[in-house]
Amino acid sequence: MRVIVAPNSFKGSLSASEAADAIARGVREALPDAEVVEIPVADGGEGTVEALVSARKGIYRAAAVEGPLADPVDAMYGLIDGGRTGIVELASASGLTLISPERRDPRRASTYGFGQLLDAVHKEGVTSIIAGIGGSATNDGGAGMAQALGYRLLDADGRDLPRGGAALARLERIDASGFDPVWNMANVMVACDVTNPLTGSQGASYVYGPQKGADPDAVRELDSALARLAEVIERDLGKRVAGIPGAGAAGGAGAGLVAFLDAKLVPGAPLVVDASGFDEALPGSWLVITGEGRVDGQTVYGKAPGEVAKRANAAGVPTLLLAGSKGPGWEALSSMGVNSVVTLAEDGDPGGHNLQVLMRDARPELTRAAARAVRRLM
Repeated sequence: MRVIVAPNSFKGSLSASEAADAIARGVREALPDAEVVEIPVADGGEGTVEALVSARKGIYRAAAVEGPLADPVDAMYGLIDGGRTGIVELASASGLTLISPERRDPRRASTYGFGQLLDAVHKEGVTSIIAGIGGSATNDGGAGMAQALGYRLLDADGRDLPRGGAALARLERIDASGFDPVWNMANVMVACDVTNPLTGSQGASYVYGPQKGADPDAVRELDSALARLAEVIERDLGKRVAGIPGAGAAGGAGAGLVAFLDAKLVPGAPLVVDASGFDEALPGSWLVITGEGRVDGQTVYGKAPGEVAKRANAAGVPTLLLAGSKGPGWEALSSMGVNSVVTLAEDGDPGGHNLQVLMRDARPELTRAAARAVRRLM
């Protein structure tokens, strides 16, 4: 009897692999003879590297790169498929959490370190790269990334632009002669769960700039600078990126990845679940257990547990979902094939638990909840 355990992270408490381990312990308590397969999953943002390396028994590596304001950072990446596929997260090199709130400045912040990270992964000899781009501190349209990979971004006097989104207002020409054409052999897939265009009222600067430290004047300046970047990309590289859904992701890094690396922007949860090996383990399974910290209507749309449930349902395998709590719209999960939803707050001891206390020490309660739920299903 095979049980697949494929949870997302329980944010603020457990990583996806830690949650999988806790649930698997509960399954083994209830079904000592079961074959339990742990496949932690993610949506393409924070935790993608950890989930895929754990699920696919890959390896971790680190690269010394520049952070968003040029501070030294050790950025983690993963290798799976025998080293053929690299997994990276933009946030590990150019993320908002790498800068204290008082230093945040999207006019100067750069994706240069993310480019260095991509270069380090590429030099491992990979043929495919999966990139999660959530949590950026930047608004430079991937310009810093391009500079790290050998592109020159030049002003009217032929001088290299300094890093940061504001400098793009002076962009006159893109020189691609220093870019290694070997990159053309790599397949770059980008987990992107937003549809924002590069510029305008729904673009990178207006929607995400304020949370990165941009005031109204800086928002307008950055939006104009990204528009200039898109114009020069179209003229010099022959790619129209401004209106691509997702171009505005990660401060416009979505557009930059398409323009400079010919990347494909795809929904994050399907991309990560595809790479996790979940589909290969599914046939012949008795039960799938997934979960996340809070389950609500958004779980159905674009979240990894919803993607797991959809695939299990298509294969005729029932799904149990474990969560810390429920939010509005959680009932829609039944349409995805979720047979049972159990929350830690509801399924705890008769005296009840405070949810915040549960989430600080969710591992033992998650194990107990999994064991109780599986026994009930039996």
